[in-house]
Amino acid sequence: MRIISRKTLSDYWETHEIVRAPLQAWFAEAENARWKSPAEIKKRYPSGDPVGDNRFVFNIKGNDYRLVVKIHYNTGIIYIRFIGTHAEYDKINAEEI
Repeated sequence: MRIISRKTLSDYWETHEIVRAPLQAWFAEAENARWKSPAEIKKRYPSGDPVGDNRFVFNIKGNDYRLVVKIHYNTGIIYIRFIGTHAEYDKINAEEI
């Protein structure tokens, strides 16, 4: 998959060192994946959740952080929409961000 944008993640982990390794691991795996549906992602990430408009929420670092992405399955592009703590996630609408 092509991920837009790694810079969003790297900017975040530069200021939140504790989540650097988990985000780097997610990035490496997602970059090499060829997901065609939310069901395929759920097989690998059962604690994650699909939400509206082709968005998927990944639990990062034991659910302390949330990563919301929008996936264009037909083109293999993942757009980073949000990364933040669970508490910050609770303040957004993942279906619209």
